[in-house]
Amino acid sequence: MDINSKVSEQVAVLAALNPASVAASTVVTTWVPVANFHSIAAILQTGSLGASATVDAKLRQATDSSGTGAKDITGKSITQLVKASNDNNQVIVECRPDDLDTANSFAYVALSVTVGTAASLISALLLGGNTRYAPASSLNAASVVQVI
Repeated sequence: MDINSKVSEQVAVLAALNPASVAASTVVTTWVPVANFHSIAAILQTGSLGASATVDAKLRQATDSSGTGAKDITGKSITQLVKASNDNNQVIVECRPDDLDTANSFAYVALSVTVGTAASLISALLLGGNTRYAPASSLNAASVVQVI
């Protein structure tokens, strides 16, 4: 491990669900390739959840950036978050490229978040870590406007 490296050299922001009040529905990040990373992490944040609201999230895989053949990545779903105990919480879901069905050409990942019952405040980031070629910041999504 290089103690002189910056976090931004090790981790890239690949996609985001920007902070919003999301009605009862499913929102999905863009599909991102995993080829340049040894690990992927999704960070989901909740704000104030609506009355009796639920939040589910999972990592999904596809064969291209359009989401072709999308299916869940086994074991990469969170335990449901609920209004009674999960306002202002965070959840991290991690995977590695070898968690994907690479034998069938699955090479793209997205985070899918489903809000149930009532509108709720959420945000999420899909991060790529342990890049094959540094710095990771060169692989940031276009929405990242500054790295200081």
